Amino acid sequence: MTGGLQTIIYPVKDLDRAKALFSALLGVEPYADEPYYVGFKDAGQDVGLDPNGHAKGMTGPVPYWHVADITASLQALLEAGADLLKDVQDVGGGRLVAFVKDADGNMIGLLQDPAA
Repeated sequence: MTGGLQTIIYPVKDLDRAKALFSALLGVEPYADEPYYVGFKDAGQDVGLDPNGHAKGMTGPVPYWHVADITASLQALLEAGADLLKDVQDVGGGRLVAFVKDADGNMIGLLQDPAA
């Protein structure tokens, strides 16, 4: 079971231009504004901009499903035929992410937040 889609990450080539565009679209300033990631929160959604996303294999926006056990969820996807693109990685503060590609080339992200 998942906590649903709550996060989407866009790979971007020009972080400043993307930040301006998403600030205008969402009508909010970023909550995180670093050279390696810019994040916005709007209407219960986390929208991220990753200037290194293309180098990680992201070919477009990646929706991230929030899960309680990222290792088990990732294993289930791999057993169901997904191709691993990014194994589980701590991206800071205990937040774990991974992503795979399905048989049609669609990206599926998994995200596990640290226990409260």
